[in-house]
Amino acid sequence: MTNAPVGSFISRTAVITGAGTGIGAATARTLANSCSTIVLLGRRLAKLEEVAADITASHPTVTAHAMSVDATDVLAVETFAVWASDALPSIDVLVNNAGSTQPAFEGGLQNIADVWESTIRGNLMSAVLVTEALLPQMTAPGGRIVITGSFAAQFGTGSIAYSAAKAALQTYVVSLTRTQGPRGITCNVVAPGYTGDTELVAGRISEERHARLISGIAVGRAATSQEIANVIDFVASDGASFVTGQTITANGGVMFPG
Repeated sequence: MTNAPVGSFISRTAVITGAGTGIGAATARTLANSCSTIVLLGRRLAKLEEVAADITASHPTVTAHAMSVDATDVLAVETFAVWASDALPSIDVLVNNAGSTQPAFEGGLQNIADVWESTIRGNLMSAVLVTEALLPQMTAPGGRIVITGSFAAQFGTGSIAYSAAKAALQTYVVSLTRTQGPRGITCNVVAPGYTGDTELVAGRISEERHARLISGIAVGRAATSQEIANVIDFVASDGASFVTGQTITANGGVMFPG
């Protein structure tokens, strides 16, 4: 990688999970400003293809691959890693954005176990599996690994299982930094605050809950996916070459959890 400023075009390859909507889609579109190849992963191929089409329409020199890959499925991740090894020269930027949340616990201990296992797999193991599978292909030195966390890891808002999974990602990144630092690969978490236009939020938050969340944010509004993508773009850039092992929060100045 060269010392290029944020937004300048160089020949880089970026892989983004959960890239069909929200923060993942915004990140893919933003990284297209500085990458020559964008690989979009997710479960819903049609959504991914829409984003890929947007990227190639606005950036004709960029190659965008849309691929249906379940980041929680070991075989699917292994299969993708084999494809990436054959099709990509290396991976400069890996953004683990795939995530999910589950409804509140109801129905006894078995349901609690099911919700926790599903949430941990969707938010923690998805990032671990994809990262570990692609580590051999990361550009070294100069690679960037970014994982989407959440302010819930700090404040414990919403689903307890979701908050715990996102907190575990922060510890994973610290440990990952110790092994990848000598290779010149940075590893960071970007932890968004309340982001109103994601599928995890839009249409699923009551007006009362929305007002309570907004009342605890210094800037008095929710974030947009693009604002979070802008932070990820910086962390993935050469300008952040000495930033690693960190959780970078972008929460609008949360004063108290909602």
